[in-house]
Amino acid sequence: MAGQPHEQPHEQPQERPQERPEERLERAVRAAEQALIEYEIAVETFRVEVENFSRLHHQKLGPMYARLDELEALIAEATADRTGDPEDRRRADEARARVLPMPGVEELFHGWMDGDGLFPEAAAMLTDQPVQPPPRVRPGEGARKLYRELARKAHPDLAQDEDERARRDEFIARVNAAYARGDEALLRELADEWAAGPVPPERQPSPSEELYARLEWLAQRKEMLTAIARELEESAIGSMLRMAPDDPDALLDEIAEKLLAQVAEQETELARLTSTAQDS
Repeated sequence: MAGQPHEQPHEQPQERPQERPEERLERAVRAAEQALIEYEIAVETFRVEVENFSRLHHQKLGPMYARLDELEALIAEATADRTGDPEDRRRADEARARVLPMPGVEELFHGWMDGDGLFPEAAAMLTDQPVQPPPRVRPGEGARKLYRELARKAHPDLAQDEDERARRDEFIARVNAAYARGDEALLRELADEWAAGPVPPERQPSPSEELYARLEWLAQRKEMLTAIARELEESAIGSMLRMAPDDPDALLDEIAEKLLAQVAEQETELARLTSTAQDS
């Protein structure tokens, strides 16, 4: 009839497809896997940083500590010679024992030290000569980015069979080695190699029992990584690195200055004892 509004046909609400019982569990497993991979990347990145910082710390500061130990032994020996006190002699023997090289140290550092047992950098610092800084071994930002991308794509936990896991294990081992050296060019080659490799099969739905077992394994893996991360953070080198994460080289320079001041003080004390013994 004219003047009356037309009735709109009533739209039936569309029914959402019913979710399979396993789908929510599958999503939880995938989320846990990705979270674990990200956490593993973070832990491995920090482990490499600690390892490289430890190497740099040893190269630059190790000889300073060794020189301080030697001076301490010389001072203790000079004191014992002057006093003749058995207790001073015992202290001198203990100080000298701390300086004695451990078995295999010479072989370990063969070609790294000069004839006086000092790194070239340390010898230069002790003689006020220009210092050639040790080579930087910390991975750059480009290497870090490439490493994270490769670890996310090629992580062994994403494999669906043993052959694929073995392939990923071997590949990730090469990625880790390149990252530890900070070799950005090699990481780019590995990224190209992975991109050209076989495409892993699509993830297939798993039975509920398998998914629950997977979640349990992921939780155990996370606990293990947490323990490793805690150990790294609480280590002496890890604690130092966390003090200056953006510029650890500056921290080493600061420590080196303090050690050199201690070396100067000890050398002055040794010279005083030596001159006293000569005068007497």
